[in-house]
This record gives sequence, C-alpha cells and structure tokens, in this order.
Amino acid sequence: MITNAMRETIAKEMDQLKGTGMYKAEQILVSPQGSIIETNQGRMLNFCSNNYLGLSNHPEIIKAAGKAMEQWGYGLSSVRFICGTQEPHKELEKRMSAFLGTEDTILYAACFDANGGVFEPLLGLEDAVISDELNHASIIDGVRLCKAQRFRYAHSDMQDLESCLQQAGKSRYRLICTDGVFSMDGDIARLGEICDLAERYNALVLVDDSHATGYIGSSGRGTGEYWGVTDRIDLITTTFGKALGGASGGCVSGRKELIEMLRQRSRPYLFSNTLAPAIVGGTLKVLEMIETDNPFRTTLIDHTAYFKGLLKGHGFDIPEGETAIIPVMIYDEQTTVKTAHKLHDQGIYVIGFTYPVVSKGKARIRIQVSAAHTRDELDQAAHAFAKVGKEMGIIT
Repeated sequence: MITNAMRETIAKEMDQLKGTGMYKAEQILVSPQGSIIETNQGRMLNFCSNNYLGLSNHPEIIKAAGKAMEQWGYGLSSVRFICGTQEPHKELEKRMSAFLGTEDTILYAACFDANGGVFEPLLGLEDAVISDELNHASIIDGVRLCKAQRFRYAHSDMQDLESCLQQAGKSRYRLICTDGVFSMDGDIARLGEICDLAERYNALVLVDDSHATGYIGSSGRGTGEYWGVTDRIDLITTTFGKALGGASGGCVSGRKELIEMLRQRSRPYLFSNTLAPAIVGGTLKVLEMIETDNPFRTTLIDHTAYFKGLLKGHGFDIPEGETAIIPVMIYDEQTTVKTAHKLHDQGIYVIGFTYPVVSKGKARIRIQVSAAHTRDELDQAAHAFAKVGKEMGIIT
C-alpha cells in the first residue's frame, strides 16, 4: 500500500513542478478534433494538434471506420498469431508497403509499440545501436529494451555519427536510428548523408517518420522521398495517429527479412491485442484519399509558409525548417507557460513545452499547422501571438 511518506514525496515533487512551470495540466476537449475545438475553457482555434492533413474528423473517414466496424466487429479480443488477423489487416499492410515504397509491413497498436518492439528482436550483445540525441522517447525506450551496445550522436552531426560508427566497428551489426522529422524542432534528418555513412560502414538505417508520413516529400511519402533515399532505408516506423487520420495504430515497414523476424519475436506484436477494425478501415480510406492526389498536403504547405511569415514578421524567434511544426522559442519555462495561458484567454489553443519534453532552457510553444485551418484563422492566431508576445516582453 502507498505510505504517507510516499504521498508527501509525490506532493512535494508536484509542487516543485508547478513552481518551475514544468507541470503538465491536461485540457479537456468537449468536441471532436479540428481547427476549432471546444474545451473546458471555451471555444478555441487549435494550433497544437498532429492533425496535419486535417483528416481527424473527416466524414468519409468516419464513415469508412464505421463500415469496417459493422463488417468486422468492434475488436478481435486476441493477438495476431492466435486468432486476431483479419483480411483488412493484411490489406493495410500491403497498402502501407506500396505507399511507403517498401517490401513488407507489420502493424502495431501504436508507433510507440512499433519502436518498443523493433530493436530487441533484431539486435543482441554483439551489435550496436547509434541514435540521434533528439530521437523520440519511444526510440529511446525501445533501444533500452535490447542488449546491443548503445551510442548517441549529437543532433544531426554527421561527423559525430561517423565517429560512433568507427567506435562500433567491431560489432556484428550496426543500426543507425533517427527521427525523420524531429517533433520539437520541426527539422528534417539528413538522411542522404546518413545513408552514405551507413553504406560506408555497413550499417542498417531505421527512420521514425511519424511526423512526416502523409505530407513530407513530393507526394507525402515521408523523409525518404524528400531526400530520394527510400530504397536505401532498411526500416521505417510510423503512425496512423497523426497525418493519417489521427486515431491510433502504427507500423514498421521495410526489408521483408526484418519484418518476418519481427512477426516471430516482437513482443508488442505478439502480446498486444490486434489493431481494431475501425482503425484499419479508416486508415485504408486515408490512403485512398492521398496516395494518388493529395490536395491536403498542398494546402498544409501553403498555410505553413504563410503563418511562419506572419510570426517572423512580428519578430518571434523561430528556427528554420520546412515542416508544419513551428517552434516559437521563448527559452524560460515560466514565461512559456504563462504565455500559453494568455493565448488561451485569446482563444488560441497551444501548449508550452518545458523540461523534460525539451532541454532545460529551451522552452517553447510548439505550433502545428493543419490543412483544416483557414487563412482567417491563421491571421487571427498571428494577431493574438503578437498581442501576447508584446505583453510578455517576448517581442517589441
């Protein structure tokens, strides 16, 4: 049972988090996801969702998910290898492979599970994992679960990556893993150079493309397409919970031999319930909507460039980037949290990101633009940012 001493320790830690501006309070939505949402604080313009293509509440996707549930049921009550594989699951794996340009795909309940289950089956004590220091927490946790030697290179530093590869030279296998788009900064991994180094040092390449699949690249197929190196990437992990409809589910896609091994040994796949039919049906509809023509992507790119220009014009500190993630750098934790709260009062729904989600002293408000936004909504948000930014002394 929990002791009074433990309660007191937790209470002190919570007070400390609140005092330093690092406490993460959850906002309650009383509406579906969209560019405009209803919260327990009222109606707001939403600028902190991963709903990049604006499909999270699209009527055709909702209809497809409902139809799949009517035909295939609410859930499988089982894992894939026992009695949890239906025809739509195999169809989605085939369609994702075709969309991403890979040989095979395996589905997971979430991309967190995909990253948690991809390393341990493939790598052992005699192997090495080399990871970008800003990789997502799911990659970090997945690497911890395997017994391979671990190396971490400075963010997007190719010289440091090469040094790690040299240090791992005696390993049986070497695997470089990186986010495709880094979620807090919005920058894109230098995959061309990474693949060059991988080939020079006989290493595998794994890319988590969760914040890229659906809109990065000339047809939205991700960072491999963006750099023209899809055929040089061994494994892609990604999610259906962001641009591809925003519900849940994820996958690992890549070389067929590696995917076959994951089917036999990946613990989140073997011991977690099968992805629900409604998610499969909805995701199949998303692919149908974007795999030949993707007007949502074009709208998103235009919106992002326009909104970023407005914020920079007001004097906000925004790092360079080509994605729909726009970090507004504030640096101080308490100022960041207060700024986010003031923006809520202006009807703009954003979140202040502080340590440990980002490094100490690197606090920011991360804006995420959606194809569902309108130009009027972007103008309204930029005006609110300027007003609050001046009140808080962030801009002049």
